[in-house]
Amino acid sequence: MANLKEIRNRITSIGSTMQITSAMKMVSAAKLKKAQDAITKMRPYANKLTELLQSLSATLDSEVGGVYSEQKEVSKVLLVVITSNRGLCGGFNSNIIKATIQNIEDNYKGKQVDLLTIGKKGDAILAKNYTVVEKHNEIYEELTFDKVAVIAERVMDLFASGEYDKVELIYNRFKNAATQIETIEQFLPIEPVKEAIKVNTDYIFEPSKAKIVLELIPKSLKTQLYKAIRDSFASEHGARMTAMHKATDNATELRDDLLLKYNKARQAAITNEILEIVGGAEALNN
Repeated sequence: MANLKEIRNRITSIGSTMQITSAMKMVSAAKLKKAQDAITKMRPYANKLTELLQSLSATLDSEVGGVYSEQKEVSKVLLVVITSNRGLCGGFNSNIIKATIQNIEDNYKGKQVDLLTIGKKGDAILAKNYTVVEKHNEIYEELTFDKVAVIAERVMDLFASGEYDKVELIYNRFKNAATQIETIEQFLPIEPVKEAIKVNTDYIFEPSKAKIVLELIPKSLKTQLYKAIRDSFASEHGARMTAMHKATDNATELRDDLLLKYNKARQAAITNEILEIVGGAEALNN
């Protein structure tokens, strides 16, 4: 049986680890509340913008969408992979990396596939085997729509210039603190819109429908990318909070087991000492 000092040192070490994981859990919980509020408030706006764009586009010629709606034969693909800059968040980053690799092997084998990474964790792993044309890890330092819009415009320019035939987003969509859904979403070209809902009212559009659609498309794409990064940001804090909660529970269980082991070892040591004293006394009496 291990000596008492060794067990006592392990108990102290686990207690220190518990303090760290518990503190990280509380920090992530505080950040999650803010990130969750941001994505929850943004979704209705993003969905309504997409709905408006589809409603208008469905009543117009398919050519109105311009270069961003042009369906091409896919030979060059750009994947925008969104992970985090920090670890200790369970399978949050590894799930996205696996989904990216699986997507390439299943759908784009033999084609040119380049990556644009957002987040250091994804970049560090994927850059070993794939071509990373750009990385934007600094975006999390100040996550604003204006900074994301710059990245979206860069991706739109690459598609419009013919550098790539298709662009996809790969990220974790936030469901709740314990659940993140790996999502692969087509960014460009814009997918063919569904049939417009018939409305009896005849609206007068100023400026024309075509001009409104052309102005809405870039704004909708920027909003789509911003929503994906916001989703991933909220998912990261949810995953980290859950991971740190489990780590704290595991550390508590391990500490309790060691305390039981320590008490047994201590009791055994005391019993041995008593036996030695009694044995010595009996020897003296005899």
